[in-house]
Amino acid sequence: MNAVEATGLKKTFGTHTAVDNVSLTIPEGDIFGFLGPNGAGKTTTIRMLTGVLVPDSGTVRIFGTDVHDDPIAAKLKMGVIPENGTVYSDLTARQNILLTAKFFGMEQAVREKRADEILDQLRLADRKDELVRTFSKGMRQRISIACAIVPMPPLLILDEPTTGLDVYSRRLVLDTVRQMNREGSTILLTTHNLEEANALCSMVSIINSGRIVATGSPEKLKRTYTQSRYIEIAFEQDINPDLFHDPCITRAESWGDKWRISTSDPDRAVKHLVSMAEQEHLTIVSITTPNPTLEDAFVKMTGGM
Repeated sequence: MNAVEATGLKKTFGTHTAVDNVSLTIPEGDIFGFLGPNGAGKTTTIRMLTGVLVPDSGTVRIFGTDVHDDPIAAKLKMGVIPENGTVYSDLTARQNILLTAKFFGMEQAVREKRADEILDQLRLADRKDELVRTFSKGMRQRISIACAIVPMPPLLILDEPTTGLDVYSRRLVLDTVRQMNREGSTILLTTHNLEEANALCSMVSIINSGRIVATGSPEKLKRTYTQSRYIEIAFEQDINPDLFHDPCITRAESWGDKWRISTSDPDRAVKHLVSMAEQEHLTIVSITTPNPTLEDAFVKMTGGM
């Protein structure tokens, strides 16, 4: 069974079409990435999938349950972590989790045991009785996640879950996502962090200007742009970028302490760079020919450089 089946979703606000004929199919057990630039329609789509917004047209089924026809049953099958957390600041960490568990009809003994397990898992056991308004952003986000996963939802939807988090909180969030997936939850993740999507997701869809422009595995999407190769090279000395002029080099730009050289012929470009360095008595500190990344594919598909 598919965890999510969305067909022909459309949503307009006035004269602006935010989502235009979007269809998504997410198999049960997947970690599915939903990527797109700001304003592409990601959050509007998520709000339609979760029943917060009613689409102008199209249907959404969560494990076979129509979100429009039976919204309560559909929502009981999902845990949602919105971009802006929805925890109650004047409740303690533990009280937030227990309240959410009660909404889902969990018995008291079960919800108390589950709350303590999650607080320990998210490294918050020592702060469980403190008011959430005293917590940092990263800790608040962990409480949002705790509330979403307490009922062990078959579908977990995360909208930009790591935005603005420190490294420690980000790792905890990602480890929790992986664990939930291992325990049987299907994951739908929207993110701007393409490294995150590449590391977590088995499939991704890219949305741009309200339409899906590509769907596939990260590796498949990266292979689509094998022609867009580049070389990274670092010299010990400062150099004049005019030295990079050669028909095989289409672009040269400073990239931190390195130069990124775009080329359609990496072999010829490397030979040119080595020959140039020898002629100019330059010392090469490092030279690499990275494979195309998910970021390269994303930029191409969304009309970037």
